[in-house]
Amino acid sequence: MQRKKLFSEVPHLETARLVLKRLEDEDAPSLDELCHSEAVYRYLPTYLFEQQFDDAHEAIDQMYKGLFESKESIIMGVFLKEGMRFCGLAEFYGFRDDAHKISMGYRLLERFWGQGIASEAVSLMIAYLYDETDIELITASTMVENRASAKVLEKNDFIYTTTADEDWGYDHPTLADKWFR
Repeated sequence: MQRKKLFSEVPHLETARLVLKRLEDEDAPSLDELCHSEAVYRYLPTYLFEQQFDDAHEAIDQMYKGLFESKESIIMGVFLKEGMRFCGLAEFYGFRDDAHKISMGYRLLERFWGQGIASEAVSLMIAYLYDETDIELITASTMVENRASAKVLEKNDFIYTTTADEDWGYDHPTLADKWFR
């Protein structure tokens, strides 16, 4: 079977409950809500793409122009299929074509925490990468304090490798756990 090259498309992925897909302009109010949630971004880098814009419409536009076209990142909205309710974002970043490697991340609105949505989205992302693309290694990083995110990775058979200082955009280095699958 011919495998897709990552960045040949913005994936549209589905389970019985979830849809991961390209954000549309009408998703801007939901993205804006996510971006302004202190609880959501408490354990995340300060420089995440969607937070670099005052206007969520512009952020969505630039996600699929500069960011996607330059192969920096693929950001998908995470939606509950019933009612197509926006839950958050799923992202592929840190693409290394020569190593067939990508990193992944996710962030959900607080009202969707604890419902298995993040775990299901990560499982869907893994299946896409390993079943449909030539990616051979997936990595992720979590702040040491973010046990909920670590559990999502553990449920999806990621292996903890080390804890190290990383530059997450704060005034000081951030202690982060490194994972691979």
